[in-house]
Amino acid sequence: MKKYELLVVFKPNADAEEVDKLIAKVSSDAETLGGKTESTDKIGRKKLAYEIQNFRDGFFTSMVISLPGEKVAEFKRQLRLNDSILRTMFIEQSVKAGV
Repeated sequence: MKKYELLVVFKPNADAEEVDKLIAKVSSDAETLGGKTESTDKIGRKKLAYEIQNFRDGFFTSMVISLPGEKVAEFKRQLRLNDSILRTMFIEQSVKAGV
């Protein structure tokens, strides 16, 4: 399994309790595909550089997820289907070379 970093921007109209539920939903989606959530960092509510779906700010969350390579496309599809998510950035974590 490879490690991936996922940055999610949730809609700002959700309160803190709803955001926790949305984060748990993203984690459970990864687990149903055979992965697991390594860590979660709630960055908080931030102003966006430009308007997305008529929202000027969003709730940012950074997650580190281990996921099998063949399940990445399905996981991304599930993220796109979630109406509470404004944007995602999904990248593979690089292994740092030792000197």
